[in-house]
Amino acid sequence: MAERPDYYKVLGVGKNATDEEIKKAYRKLARKYHPDRNPGDKQAEERFKEISQAHDVLADPDKRKAYDRGGMFSGFTGAAGGFDPSQFSAGGFTGGFGDILSNLFGGAGGGSRAQAGTGQRPPQARGRDLETEVSLSFDQAVNGTQVSLSVPTSKACPTCNGSGARPGTSPRVCPVCNGRGVEAQSQGIFSINQPCSNCKGSGTVIEHPCPTCEGSGAQRSIRKLRVNIPAGVRDGSRIKLAGKGDPGIRGVPPGDLYVITRVAESEIFKRNGDNLEVEVPLTIPEAIRGAVVEVPTLAGSKRLRVAPGTKHGTVQRLRGEGPPRLAGKGNGDLRYRFVIDVPASLSAEQREAVDRLSHVMNGDPRAKLFPDGRSQSKAGER
Repeated sequence: MAERPDYYKVLGVGKNATDEEIKKAYRKLARKYHPDRNPGDKQAEERFKEISQAHDVLADPDKRKAYDRGGMFSGFTGAAGGFDPSQFSAGGFTGGFGDILSNLFGGAGGGSRAQAGTGQRPPQARGRDLETEVSLSFDQAVNGTQVSLSVPTSKACPTCNGSGARPGTSPRVCPVCNGRGVEAQSQGIFSINQPCSNCKGSGTVIEHPCPTCEGSGAQRSIRKLRVNIPAGVRDGSRIKLAGKGDPGIRGVPPGDLYVITRVAESEIFKRNGDNLEVEVPLTIPEAIRGAVVEVPTLAGSKRLRVAPGTKHGTVQRLRGEGPPRLAGKGNGDLRYRFVIDVPASLSAEQREAVDRLSHVMNGDPRAKLFPDGRSQSKAGER
């Protein structure tokens, strides 16, 4: 049997690495060896599979504990010696309240589950859910697009057809749990179901493992997909592709694939919920006397009328001309925030013009700040 791989070494992290350190190491290596970046490079593709397999184990707390204890872990769902709690329904070893009632009251509340000695066990719900990220430009996110993905997944081992046993042999029912995949452990007055210590929750024992998959019943592979990204996605949106996850082993239904969108920022449009915001600079004369200014839209440009006396931070909006709403009908709004563009320095001619403007613009805007009508500047002169 092949030597167990060192998943910490594969990711280049220490055995005491935190979950965040493992995630960062995986993302860095996955970007480097991703098949899309290394088309036709079989060595990079195998390295990508190895990295993905290591991440599958070390990113899952239960799998990592089992791996650290020395269990044989191939990184596949249902692997011999490994255990994936996500593959069992609430009626399995995680059953919780129903199992407690069953153990306390001699079967009450647990009648729908298989009993010890029957040779039956709760079926695995489905294959493992998968998650991948896709990078999009701002325009792709707003308008929608189609992208190509290479997703590390698993498929039934062609040698054993997913049974995990050497051809000509078959897995046998675990003699400890009688095929249930769980065994009861006493905790005071309670008896709590735990993964079977002999079969690690699989319900079967493989005496002669398949030489190709080492008893896991599956092989890692790269699945290539074309995915439609709906218009209006944001950074961090999760797109669910039902049935496109891991097929699991031994005939269980496939899991789901979740595509996480990573959207590049726009230099002009800033996302704010369902809406987009744009900062529109105004000159001092435009803000004072009003103007008609041209502003960008998602479809081109439009003209907006700026009212005389517009203040810094005033917002105008174009209803329904923002990005499409994912949850609901219609589109969001485009919001334009006017900001007064004050020059940092003035030429002699500009300074003279400002002085003339100051002379003709009578009144002190700060006078209302003082009870006797004095301005702050005049008060400071006394």
